Amino acid sequence: MALSDILTSIDSEIAQLQKARALLIGAIAPVAKKKAGRPRKVVAEVISAPPKLAKKKKKRNLSPEGRKRIAEAVKRRWAAQKKAAAVATK
Repeated sequence: MALSDILTSIDSEIAQLQKARALLIGAIAPVAKKKAGRPRKVVAEVISAPPKLAKKKKKRNLSPEGRKRIAEAVKRRWAAQKKAAAVATK
């Protein structure tokens, strides 16, 4: 038996086992109505699933130009509110 034949048979066995695993997980998974709140974990998934690493969120920095644009927009907004308040009190 050649090495390529052995690898092919191993690959086919792996595919069969993965199909069987998928069927078993589907049979274990609850089919109950969804309830409010956080769903419970299924024991089979916890045991068989590899741990997932949390992705670290990239910090977003604001450029000095962007900070300046925001500051100017806020000042324009305050000026418009102050002007509207002055007109309303007259």
